[in-house]
Amino acid sequence: MASFSEAREQPARQLWDQINDIHAGMLGLSGVDMHMQPMAPNVDPTTNTIWFYTKTDAELVRMIKPGSRAHFCVIGKNHDYHACLSGVIEVRPDPAKIEEFWNSVVAAWYEGGKKDPKLTMLSMHVDDAEIWVSTGSKLKFGWEIAKANFDEEKMPDVGIKRHLQFA
Repeated sequence: MASFSEAREQPARQLWDQINDIHAGMLGLSGVDMHMQPMAPNVDPTTNTIWFYTKTDAELVRMIKPGSRAHFCVIGKNHDYHACLSGVIEVRPDPAKIEEFWNSVVAAWYEGGKKDPKLTMLSMHVDDAEIWVSTGSKLKFGWEIAKANFDEEKMPDVGIKRHLQFA
């Protein structure tokens, strides 16, 4: 379950931890007439960067231009955490990052392994994010809704929203 106290006190750490716990989120380019698509994130919180393996002939790769911006949307594995991140995205076939995040799941997609000629990476430097943490407790949710319906000046306290900015 996503922690309210962590959302208040260490929201950036919580964000990176939540992204590390998912298999995929939805990635899309800003200002491009193209649907978002599922992509597996690889997080480098020290640089506020998310890395994605992809192929050089992917439509997404062809659409990325210098200065392109992207959004990456996340739903936590317990469905009590949601986030939308944005930042500059670029095609960056960094051999060190290919090695760092390589695993058997990634290997299954590339016949030539780490030396596959179509293998490349996308680097999204996150500079802005919003997170929403909600209660996973049906009891707390019901209690808060009942209180709000009883007192018209009371709003249900079922979650936290935070805006984060990164350098």
